[in-house]
Amino acid sequence: MDTPPPAGRHRPTLRLVPTAGARTVNQPSPFGPEPTGGSTDRTGLPEVMRQVAHGDKEAFSVLYDALAPLVFGIVIKVVRDRAQSEEVAQEVMIDLWRQAARYRPDSGSVTTWAATIAHRRAVDRVRSAQASADRERAQAAREHRTAFDEVAEQVETRLDSEQVRRCLGGLTELQRQVVTMAYYQGLTYREVAEVLHAPLPTVKTRMRDGLIRLRDCMGVTT
Repeated sequence: MDTPPPAGRHRPTLRLVPTAGARTVNQPSPFGPEPTGGSTDRTGLPEVMRQVAHGDKEAFSVLYDALAPLVFGIVIKVVRDRAQSEEVAQEVMIDLWRQAARYRPDSGSVTTWAATIAHRRAVDRVRSAQASADRERAQAAREHRTAFDEVAEQVETRLDSEQVRRCLGGLTELQRQVVTMAYYQGLTYREVAEVLHAPLPTVKTRMRDGLIRLRDCMGVTT
């Protein structure tokens, strides 16, 4: 059965409203005792579930009264937040209505089945909230990193346009080519040697000599 929950008899939401000591009817609490004296007990829930599977709205009302406190109690222990717990608990009750035809008594009691669905839904909500928080932190980190990169790029551009380029001009042609390919284009020594058609030892030597001259030109001390 995959029809919406019965609308003929409105079921109250799970939102709890403080009262002056009296417990509101059909307002479940995860900590207090469960309602007694209802139209059925849990030993009769398999038959109730069978009727719900056939679309019996009154049976769903009975099921709701019997299981809503249990469902809410399980959910709030996992989710912690009361408002979210009420939403998840309502989703679980809707699941019980829609999936009633899938229940099999030989697989376990109705309460165990409902508890499993409630716990799964609660865990999913917590994981979803955690994933959302992780995405927000990652986005904040990316924005911070972007701002840092922009500053670094400005500094690098300034150095390129002033000191670094001036110092590069003081290198020999081969030294300048080797340094530029290695540090600005990210090529390895071997790749530079292949591009310039030069022996690998020569490239390494020119790189070393070029970096020494750059260091001296820029006033870098070691």
